[in-house]
Amino acid sequence: MEFKDFSDTLRENLDSFEGEYASFIDCGPNLFTLLCDLLDNKKLSKESRLEINAAIAYYVIPNDVIPEEVYGPYGYIDDIFVTVYVLRRIADNHGYDFLQEIWRPNNNIKDVIDDCYNHSLELLEDKVYPILSYSGLVD
Repeated sequence: MEFKDFSDTLRENLDSFEGEYASFIDCGPNLFTLLCDLLDNKKLSKESRLEINAAIAYYVIPNDVIPEEVYGPYGYIDDIFVTVYVLRRIADNHGYDFLQEIWRPNNNIKDVIDDCYNHSLELLEDKVYPILSYSGLVD
């Protein structure tokens, strides 16, 4: 039996998606991989690690605020939002160059984070607080 990495499952789920917002929804697997890769970095504080773990958990929870089972690929918008929310907080402490060194694709991580953050904020509107609260990132 061969086990798949969760990022491979994300890629498979989103690979053929060509709908509206595909440009930033397609970033989901690479952003998830970045979260996982960040856990290997000893420079991160306990608080940052807890936030990263919250974002990783949010990806795998089946009944989050916008569930993939109901909304398909659009259900990843809230997952991506939580991810870039956490990555922006890490960048505030360590800088975008720190993230760029770990980021596997060749494009600019700050541009990816900004694009995903702005698009998801625009789409999520009044769901932002419930999403951050559900993930444990705000009280």
